[in-house]
Amino acid sequence: MKKVLYPDRSTWNNLLKRPTQTVADIEGIVENIFNEVQIEGDTVIKKYTAQFDKVELDSLLVTDVEIDKANNTVSDALKQAINLAKSNIEKFHEAQKTSKVEVETLPGVECWQEKRPIQKVGLYIPGGTAPLFSTILMLAIPAKLAGCKEIILCTPPDKNGKINPAILYTAQLCGVTQIFKVGGIQAIAGMTFGTESIPKVYKIFGPGNQYVTVAKQLATKYGVAIDMPAGPSELLVAADDTANAAFVASDLLSQAEHGVDSQVILVSTSEKLIQAIEEEIENQIQMLSREEIARKSIGNSKLILVKDDQEALELINEYGPEHFIVCVENEAYYLKNIQNAGSVFIGNYTPESAGDYASGTNHTLPTNGYAKQYSGVNLDSFMKSMTFQKISEKGIQGIGTAIELMAEAEGLQAHKNAVTLRLNSLKK
Repeated sequence: MKKVLYPDRSTWNNLLKRPTQTVADIEGIVENIFNEVQIEGDTVIKKYTAQFDKVELDSLLVTDVEIDKANNTVSDALKQAINLAKSNIEKFHEAQKTSKVEVETLPGVECWQEKRPIQKVGLYIPGGTAPLFSTILMLAIPAKLAGCKEIILCTPPDKNGKINPAILYTAQLCGVTQIFKVGGIQAIAGMTFGTESIPKVYKIFGPGNQYVTVAKQLATKYGVAIDMPAGPSELLVAADDTANAAFVASDLLSQAEHGVDSQVILVSTSEKLIQAIEEEIENQIQMLSREEIARKSIGNSKLILVKDDQEALELINEYGPEHFIVCVENEAYYLKNIQNAGSVFIGNYTPESAGDYASGTNHTLPTNGYAKQYSGVNLDSFMKSMTFQKISEKGIQGIGTAIELMAEAEGLQAHKNAVTLRLNSLKK
């Protein structure tokens, strides 16, 4: 990891850059595939599945037989772990339900807000270097709690045309309605336009590589909403001499192993701790099965020494990390003043892995600095707020004149007339 000591504020912009390609580098590829899928549907999706996933498929839909076989393949121990995580995630997201908001703004003018589920949602689950069945828990559970009627899942097959059994088990456990063996850009395009096999959805959720991220952004041009622009995973740890160096190193490596374009950052007021963490990273990385990936990611990453907690927090808010771990003595200061982070993990015994799997919070979070303006996925992500109003005779008399004056000032005569006619009818 690159070590940076007391960086001048003027260098922060370059220091905090993510190791990502610009959209311009890859949007041409994405647009070409979208155009082909829109015209030729399943045929093109199968072509790109053969090209990218190295398998030719007769059917894109996962069958009940395949799901049953997967259920028998997953070990009882893993099933118990998945069910524990499912229970905690359900508890946390169930608690996010809100009641109807009702207000009488004036006598006879009743206004209220109710929430309705998005009827058709698409979930994208990466399955390349790591089959992220945990992401199904994070997306399908709130979708089901929200009341979404169609929950479509796309995930890439392996070279044998199979889906990881844990993905299939978790999907059926959480109420996914259809599962398709489709990955990458073509999966997002399929859910955007609909094909002979894949239904068109109203909103697409889920993380992915930079190509998937750009594909999701392109989907919005065709009337499909997305959860957020979620790209390569990232983690920032704020730590001082009260932190456990081995724990911090393990957290940094846990994100580094996601992919070669992941980024991890340590911000600390202690040069001694930075040195200890460097040594721990080298010791621990050698034991990882994904060592090669982690080493490439570590090459994108930084150890930053700052003078005090205030400067540390200013730098962290400027970065806007997806995951933010706080292991400092002045914990309250960081928690009070953090403004830009997807999810916050507090103390030496709160690893980022807990949020990834089983504590109950959602791990689908804004990356690439989007934590400055986006929330992570939550129950409301799968719902729409609808407003209602009902106005009585007394109510229209109370606000009618104001509406007439405002409509006339804007030059909208028909708007004014809609009120005037009603007010005149009450004078008879």
